[in-house]
Amino acid sequence: MAPNLSRFMQLYGYDLLLGSIAVFYVLMAPYTKVEESFNVQAMHDILYHRHHIEKYDHLEFSGVVPRTFIGAFLVSVLASPVVLAMNLMHLPKVYSLYAVRLVLCFLMLCTLRFFRIQIRKKFGYQVEAFFSILTAVQFHMLFYCSRPLPNILAFGLANLAYGFWVKGSFYAALRCLIFATIIFRCDMLLLISPLGLELLLSKSISLWKAIRTCIAATLFCIGSLTVLVDSVMWRRWLWPELEVFWFNSVLNRSSEWGIHPIHWYFTSALPRSLLVAYPLFLLGAFLDRRVLFYVLPVLSFVILYSKLPHKELRFIISSLPIFNMAAAVAASRIYWIFIGTKCENLSRTWYTYSFFLFIFLDSLRLMAFLLTRWSLVCNSRWNFLANSKDLNFSHFVGSYHIFSPSCHHVLLSGVGSMESR
Repeated sequence: MAPNLSRFMQLYGYDLLLGSIAVFYVLMAPYTKVEESFNVQAMHDILYHRHHIEKYDHLEFSGVVPRTFIGAFLVSVLASPVVLAMNLMHLPKVYSLYAVRLVLCFLMLCTLRFFRIQIRKKFGYQVEAFFSILTAVQFHMLFYCSRPLPNILAFGLANLAYGFWVKGSFYAALRCLIFATIIFRCDMLLLISPLGLELLLSKSISLWKAIRTCIAATLFCIGSLTVLVDSVMWRRWLWPELEVFWFNSVLNRSSEWGIHPIHWYFTSALPRSLLVAYPLFLLGAFLDRRVLFYVLPVLSFVILYSKLPHKELRFIISSLPIFNMAAAVAASRIYWIFIGTKCENLSRTWYTYSFFLFIFLDSLRLMAFLLTRWSLVCNSRWNFLANSKDLNFSHFVGSYHIFSPSCHHVLLSGVGSMESR
């Protein structure tokens, strides 16, 4: 029994660690904000209205720009057995929101696991351990991995691309990023461009085979997936991400939602999200030349994105896994320098004092970490509109009609969409 448990923990221990933290975030902040409302409502309509497209909410409240239904279809299909069981037990619809968010979380953690396994094969078990620890102590990546945003759907494909990239399957990595660019987030073009350029300059891929691969993947995504599916759902010929690209990049209308200085990602977003991994990833690129090969394209992605006036952390969240990998390499090197080196000439007393000093400092660090994490969770919990007491009360008691139609699209977020129909 014990060997089996040890084997299980060796295989899935990190997944249990990251998964338990992500599930905790779902339970603490289950509701969503307006930018997540399309996918939440789309999942609701797919699960409850099914083939009756005329009842779907997006036909009446289309939003600023159209979005694809492909991600919502994938999550809804996987969550449908659970939702069906909930319906048979006559549970409130709000539990469907938990179901779809947990399914999305599971998918994202699976892609992160794939990337982590490739890190282990490339850099070793210790780097994998530090990668998992850094991911666990950070807040934003695990908090966002269950949020139904197009950025998060693209984040999952980026994780797959990173895994194939580290594995050496460069064309598969390009296909994943093209899929993410064409279907979920057109701005992933800012990642695939420097990555493709680096692969060409390093002679990791051939130009003509890369062109054939990219064209084939693009035509498949456009013709067989997004245009076909979304034209049916939106009842007009449509490539959603093309309209998003025109709105955000060509017309630069996204700046109407606020702007930040050009350095904001490097002076605010990345330090808050990476924490100690922020300086460590730069050190990792310096200590190991292999890491620089992976960091440069992703760093270029953030630099290119900094040119757009409207900035949010979720726009560059796909860069965090690579930065964590680089930081894990640096942490592994530091560990062996200061901890793993044997110092046989030092006295036992010195070791005793060092041990207790380490325990004391580590206890302080742990308390600071727990206080910071709890503060972030509480702030995020109350930052989401659908979690306010008034809104919760109005939805749970069934007084949905008190909201005016103009507020309906905003209040579709979270429990508003899953509970009101």
